[in-house]
Amino acid sequence: MHDYIKERTIRIAEHLLETKKTVRVIAKDFGVSKSTVHKDLTERLPTINPALAKEVKEVLEFHKSIRHIRGGEATRKKYREQTKV
Repeated sequence: MHDYIKERTIRIAEHLLETKKTVRVIAKDFGVSKSTVHKDLTERLPTINPALAKEVKEVLEFHKSIRHIRGGEATRKKYREQTKV
């Protein structure tokens, strides 16, 4: 694995732990795809830094547990905007 990939993976993991942002938002922040962020955090990070990977996994599990709520909020907001027009 190239050094720049290792560095990016660690930076993304630390950013996630500091901000608790979603994978989608972090992907925009770093200018990479959601798939890249997800692969960095779930596949590459455990081989680079297992302790950091454990902390990141907890945040990702939390996001996964509330995604149905976030989806509902987005849909509600979408239809509210449409009815205002």
